[in-house]
Amino acid sequence: MAETAQTQQMDGKQADGRQADGRQAARAERRAARLAKQIGAFAKAHGGAEGQLAYIGQMGTRIVLVGEDGGWGDLVAPSYAVAESAAQKSGITMHESFDGEFAAKVRTGPYEWTRMAGMQIGGPANKA
Repeated sequence: MAETAQTQQMDGKQADGRQADGRQAARAERRAARLAKQIGAFAKAHGGAEGQLAYIGQMGTRIVLVGEDGGWGDLVAPSYAVAESAAQKSGITMHESFDGEFAAKVRTGPYEWTRMAGMQIGGPANKA
């Protein structure tokens, strides 16, 4: 009898563990779907887009996006798997690294140049 109670208790813990895993998987899937929707909106606003995934440690993975018009942006996913799933769902072209022709598509404006110069000694103050 004691063995039966112990077995049921263990089974309950296993079931709860599976439920928690299922909830985490569902949460990750929803997050990937939201990111894919945001990637799609970016691509639509910029005449298409390409991307690259960059692992940023415990914070997650950065999804760097570059539009066909040179506009750029990024999103952060909680994990590499979520970022990869979002990129797949969005259907954009992904690159292994941020270099070459892909990096050359990025167009920076006065805002970015002011920020970069403002970080240098003697550069203009960053008023943004």
